[in-house]
Amino acid sequence: MKPLGKRLEGPMAAKPQSNDPQTKSPGNITFGKAATQGQWGRAWEVDWFSLASVIFLLLFAPFIVYYFIMACDQYSCSLTAPLADIVTGRARLSDIWAKTPPVTTKAAQIYVAWVTFQVLLYMLLPDFCHKFLPGYVGGVQEGAMTPAGIVNKYEINGLQAWLITHLLWFVNCYLLACFSPTVIFDNWIPLLWCANILGYAVSTFAMIKGYFFPTDARDCKFTGNFFYNYMMGVEFNPRIGKWFDFKLFFNGRPGIVAWTLINLSFAAKQQELYGYVTNSMVLVNVLQAIYVLDFFWNETWYLKTIDICHDHFGWYLGWGDCVWLPYLYTLQGLYLVYHPVQLPTRYSLGVLLLGLLGYYIFRMANHQKDLFRRTDGRCLIWGRKPKVIECSFTSADKQKHHSKLLVSGFWGVARHFNYTGDLMGSLAYCLACGGDHLLPYFYIIYMAVLLTHRCLRDEHRCASKYGRDWERYTAAVPYRLLPGIF
Repeated sequence: MKPLGKRLEGPMAAKPQSNDPQTKSPGNITFGKAATQGQWGRAWEVDWFSLASVIFLLLFAPFIVYYFIMACDQYSCSLTAPLADIVTGRARLSDIWAKTPPVTTKAAQIYVAWVTFQVLLYMLLPDFCHKFLPGYVGGVQEGAMTPAGIVNKYEINGLQAWLITHLLWFVNCYLLACFSPTVIFDNWIPLLWCANILGYAVSTFAMIKGYFFPTDARDCKFTGNFFYNYMMGVEFNPRIGKWFDFKLFFNGRPGIVAWTLINLSFAAKQQELYGYVTNSMVLVNVLQAIYVLDFFWNETWYLKTIDICHDHFGWYLGWGDCVWLPYLYTLQGLYLVYHPVQLPTRYSLGVLLLGLLGYYIFRMANHQKDLFRRTDGRCLIWGRKPKVIECSFTSADKQKHHSKLLVSGFWGVARHFNYTGDLMGSLAYCLACGGDHLLPYFYIIYMAVLLTHRCLRDEHRCASKYGRDWERYTAAVPYRLLPGIF
């Protein structure tokens, strides 16, 4: 349930290197408080507020998704009209549910074919894009070190999968006509039920796997609370075989590859209904496509983000990536099918510039950090040698590692300035829809809450990981998102 997972933990530099001899403790890892010292990752113990939040999300997140999609289908995207009908007695919950399309055989066939196709692209087709695209890093790559000191390898071929998928989509649209380009919109709610089935199935399987046959037991965490374990995950990097990694596949393939296809289907539906595609729909398609392509172009870099480096695989990622991401991140395109907003030229150019500026800040901030990592600080940032804070941390196998915290460039402006750029881009998506309805603005509200929470969560983890070295960093860079404000 993340904004593409493109979030880095803290301003850490190059891959940490141990300066201690390689030794193993007899027990490898202790599942308790003693083992948490100097580690990172999700919590071992659950406070009452975290448990209440988990139960709330498990109960209401599926309802939130349904409510938004139903509001568009039955109430032209009005968020207040369904509530008003229920309160005034004009409609009952059973009436609304009766009008909701059920799962269909056609939708099930489409969804099974879609997921199967993405699995085949992920597993059976080694990356070839890195052989002819300058600057692109694909093929077999190493991820970050896990809390237990393990470094996994990944087959990076997401850009290739995206290109092949979209090539086949356009070939069908303009040559083969095997299916209508509006097929996704036409089956949008029946596909929702299919996505829920997969989301719950993979989350449940991942939890069972973590308890009974984990890929690596040293990287499992058990809190003793079923609901927290189910939502936040037990296993750090669940895998089937050598290469099928749950986190990398579900974070990127079913949802993010589909994101741009969903938007294209919405644009096709707008063309079918009104005979034209609005400039607002073009803006949403272009700006979100830039974001998606950026994700796949930098998929190797993504291996160093919080999703892979910190989060365990549970319902939060499994259901979130199958349902929350493709259904709520595409609300702008869905809204524009029902409300074909044609923006004034100056307004649309302003939205475009805001989105591009946000993307530039987001990308350049992350590029600075990646460059700093890859060169171990031996580089120039904004034309100068970067300023750093030396730090150390200890992994679960008691190995001591050294790293560096970057305090130059965008990372000297604010501790999470990449999030600031991300929020600017998110606001641009929403502004493209005009100001008549609240629904398309859910995304910026959600992102603002999410990224503020992630700032605090990232910093709690970094404080636990780096200790006093993190205090020195926060003194050097006092603001999180907005210099002088927050």
